[in-house]
Amino acid sequence: MGQKVHPYGFRLGVIKTWNSKWFEDKAYAKWLHEDIRIRRAVKDYLMNANIASVEVERAANKCKVIVFTARPGMVIGKGGKGIETLKIGNLKTAAKGEPLFPGVQSFTDNEVFIDVQEVRKAETSAQLVAENIATQLERRVAFRRAMKKAVATSMKFGAKGI
Repeated sequence: MGQKVHPYGFRLGVIKTWNSKWFEDKAYAKWLHEDIRIRRAVKDYLMNANIASVEVERAANKCKVIVFTARPGMVIGKGGKGIETLKIGNLKTAAKGEPLFPGVQSFTDNEVFIDVQEVRKAETSAQLVAENIATQLERRVAFRRAMKKAVATSMKFGAKGI
């Protein structure tokens, strides 16, 4: 039986970049688990903000988390309050009905910086199109209609294929 290579491995460095940009000899496993926890927590906390991807860059004692989203205003919040909550959490200051979040800083020992990048064409981002279709299916929209509408919208905005 032949070796199976994940398609993402073929795309890395050619049309895709790494989700984590750092190098570590001794604490590689620790940093990898921190990255996974950071990504999972950010996506869970900002589930309605149309998060396309979360990248982590590290250098020395600094950890930069870059959040790519179609709705940056929802992530940033009023006066940058959303970024502060994302960074340090809201366990003590959560308003009634607001979800509790420990903050990205609690997952790592390094100093955390959060950057928010806007995804200009959300209709051409595969992750955002898939999440859009999933939410439509949750609202009981006919799956053929949801798929055809997503394909038509993506092609209209310049996607080369779906």
